[in-house]
Amino acid sequence: MSKRQSYDRRRRLSSKHLVLIAVLAVFGAGGTFAMVNGTANAALRHNGRQHGHTNKNQGGNNAGAGTGAGASASASASAGASASASAPAGGTGQAGARANGPVDADFVDITTVTPNVVKPQKLAGATTGSFVAQCGKNENKHLNPDNFIVAPGVSNGAQHTHDYVGNLTTDGFSTNQTLAAGGTTCANNDKSAYFWPVLRNLSANDQPGADNNTGTILTADSVTIKFKGSANSQVTAMPETLKVITGDAKALTNGTGNAKAQWSCTGFEDKVQLTDKYPLCPNGSKVVRTLDFPSCWDGVNTDSANHRTHIVFPDGAGQCQAGFKAVPALEYRLVYTVAAGPNFAVDSFPDQNHKPVTDHADFANFTGATLMNQIVGCINSGKNC
Repeated sequence: MSKRQSYDRRRRLSSKHLVLIAVLAVFGAGGTFAMVNGTANAALRHNGRQHGHTNKNQGGNNAGAGTGAGASASASASAGASASASAPAGGTGQAGARANGPVDADFVDITTVTPNVVKPQKLAGATTGSFVAQCGKNENKHLNPDNFIVAPGVSNGAQHTHDYVGNLTTDGFSTNQTLAAGGTTCANNDKSAYFWPVLRNLSANDQPGADNNTGTILTADSVTIKFKGSANSQVTAMPETLKVITGDAKALTNGTGNAKAQWSCTGFEDKVQLTDKYPLCPNGSKVVRTLDFPSCWDGVNTDSANHRTHIVFPDGAGQCQAGFKAVPALEYRLVYTVAAGPNFAVDSFPDQNHKPVTDHADFANFTGATLMNQIVGCINSGKNC
């Protein structure tokens, strides 16, 4: 072979090598590009294993993102980000992975909380009696996502499920007339409507339900509906058809000005009450929700435009403001057995992320004059009825 032919051959080989090098430079030696002839899938599988190994070494779930076909993995990661964005780093509960809450930071070990309960001092004129309404704990599964007080005439007006005891007909279309004619689960023919959002046990297998409320609805172990007295005066009768709400179902966006939820554990209620955290209770202790209603009535109206101004809370000393009179102070105490860990939540509006601060409750008075007078008599005479 002549020197000229040898030179030309080496030149052709070098050109091929250069083309191969250029191709590899364009598409990447890691094989993250798509090719025709079926080789792309193997390259992608190989590349995915490489990226997974890199992520593990770097300690980040989103480290080492690829390009090209790897964008689909990035898209999946972006979709998953919304589910974990609000979870605290290192969260171990199922709550940390939920798209719309709760998250692990919404829970606290109650044994680590500094005691915060301050009992109001009762003055000489305080009324110390009480009356407990015997209405069951919703064993008949009266449930719906309505609220005839704040969203009258609307189906699914609450966008979260309520537990009901008392009046058997309560739904979004209830009126004074239908409630007065309804049956009841309560003793003494008390036809009042008592209701609150359900509590659910959550699990890793839950699928999004209606309005993003998921999990198994819990029936409370016990429900205590109690009418109590005033810290410094006698009480007067509630008017028939009085509508009362407590708490704020939209406290996450409205702020906590009307938040009244109290969360605790059996054995801790006299020491710790929480508004913005779910309690993690020790073994043998159960979750307790306490919902206190306002008890200073304007003496005229049975409802108001915001469902609050006609009946308000007393001040810190238990005193009603001028022009308002004390009526029996209603309290719900709900006790639950829940799954261990941060795996339970109250139902909420979809944008309220199942925060504990959004807990709330509702009441419409259809006790009847005779029973209401009995309630007032027990309270003012210091009896526990």
